[in-house]
Amino acid sequence: MTDTKKEQERDELHRAIWAIADDLRGSVDGWDFKSYILGFMFYRYISENLTTKINKDEWDAGDLDFDYAKLSDEEAEMAREDMV
Repeated sequence: MTDTKKEQERDELHRAIWAIADDLRGSVDGWDFKSYILGFMFYRYISENLTTKINKDEWDAGDLDFDYAKLSDEEAEMAREDMV
């Protein structure tokens, strides 16, 4: 029963997201919209993989409580400068 409710909620959320996307897209050509969204997805993919790599390196070094995603903006900026 809970799975059915979760599926219904997921379907409802999916429809709402598509409705919002259609409103935001407006008169933008579908190809331009797809390129824009694919760029965001690629950025997210890179960000998540970089976070995973940084966390793994820190865990391998012995800092098991480290979580890159929980760093403050200042700490993350210092880490970014070191990585670049």
